[in-house]
Amino acid sequence: MATGEPLWWTFSVAALVGTSLGMLLALILTRQSRRAAEQQARAHHELAQREAALLAQEVRTKAEEEIRVRQAEVNREYDRREIEMEVKLREIRAHEESLALLDNQLEQRGERLARESTAIKQARDALRDLSKSLRQRLEGAAQTDAEGIKKQLREEVQLECQEELRTLRHGLLEKSEQEVQAEAKRVLLLTMQRLASKPNADISSTIVQLPSEEMKGRIIGREGRNIKSFEASTGTTLLIDESPLMVLISSFDPVRREIAKLALEGLIKDGRIHPASIEEAVTRARQEVDSHVTQLGEDAVQQLKISRLHPELIRLLGKLHFRFSYTQNVLDHSVEVAQLCSMIASEVGLDPNVAKRAGLLHDIGKAIDGEFEGSHAIIGADFLQRYGETPIVVNAVAAHHEEVKPETIYAGLVMLADTVSSVRPGARAEAMTSYIERLGRLEKLALSMEGVQQAFAISAGREVRVVVQPSLVTDEQAKELAKRLRLRIEEELQYPSTIKVTVIREQRFTETAT
Repeated sequence: MATGEPLWWTFSVAALVGTSLGMLLALILTRQSRRAAEQQARAHHELAQREAALLAQEVRTKAEEEIRVRQAEVNREYDRREIEMEVKLREIRAHEESLALLDNQLEQRGERLARESTAIKQARDALRDLSKSLRQRLEGAAQTDAEGIKKQLREEVQLECQEELRTLRHGLLEKSEQEVQAEAKRVLLLTMQRLASKPNADISSTIVQLPSEEMKGRIIGREGRNIKSFEASTGTTLLIDESPLMVLISSFDPVRREIAKLALEGLIKDGRIHPASIEEAVTRARQEVDSHVTQLGEDAVQQLKISRLHPELIRLLGKLHFRFSYTQNVLDHSVEVAQLCSMIASEVGLDPNVAKRAGLLHDIGKAIDGEFEGSHAIIGADFLQRYGETPIVVNAVAAHHEEVKPETIYAGLVMLADTVSSVRPGARAEAMTSYIERLGRLEKLALSMEGVQQAFAISAGREVRVVVQPSLVTDEQAKELAKRLRLRIEEELQYPSTIKVTVIREQRFTETAT
């Protein structure tokens, strides 16, 4: 402190310097804290931006995944509906083919009726000419001698007794026919007792079980490439729906369906499913089925002890194992028909080997591919003729559905054995849905007849009982009603065997005594 300066001045300067230093220090601290706050704010802002970007990326990924899942579901639903439409179109085509067959049968019946009508007209004209000729002869009887008159009288007596002779002849023929029927029943009963066959209740299985739901996605593959490759390789259609742990194989060819089933089971067991492994599995399955088909045909031929049969015919017989008619296995049915033919032929003095051969081969046309036109009987006969079978066997196969005129008794033998094997108890069955629908159509058809009050389908659809209103239908009309109902059933319905029609006309009178 300088001498002579006031004390307050010294304190003032010191205070001023301290205040300046404090303000300077406060300014420095404020700038540092502001800088730190700005850095911290920038750090928080950058962190918030990164979190927002991550969140946006996560939302975008989740949205894209959801879109892919929805798109896959839509594609599966579209494929399923497309498959269903294709199956329904095939069913419609099959119905159209059956309707065409029915039209052909109706045309054949119309032609047969026209021929019979022409024959009746010719017979009527012949009788009219005969009557005219007789009248002319009688007119000239006065100019004839005694021998001529006797001759004319004899002719008149013959004409008068012609009806009685016809009745007598009919009675004799009917008696002979009854004796023949009795002998036929004896032979059939004896044959059926010798042949004890088990009931056929097999159905073609087209369902493949899956170990897990995840396997469905592997079978479909990325963008459906696995299922498309499988369907192209096997010629079948895979139906994958909401049913748990199962896949349905659809195909009108039972051999293709069996190949597809074996191939799919092999792929599921192996676990590796891609187009290359699918082709390998289908090739193995096709070789296995071909070998199995040949073995089945050879077993059937060895069981019946038939020799000199072409290998192609043996292979076709094996393919019949995969076909069913009303749940009756066609190969088992063919073997049974062959056995029946052999037994009946032995009873009536025919060659059992020829009969057995014709019976085994009668349905072989059902195993031939669909590109050949015609019924299975005609196609089968053509193939048998091509592979060197005898004319007797060829005609028996072609005529067993009466599409060709039978030329030998063996054709009738095959018809009889085929009918016995088809209609015996336990041989054939229907699905419950079609069975109920057939009974409903039968009752509805009966109720549509005029005068019918009630109709009941009984005996598993083999008989229909009709109750008529007695005030509207007489006894004669009831008899005619039964005939008309029988004709309508034959024309409008399809049924595996025969249907008995029973018309009941009952009238009750009740009085009460008090």
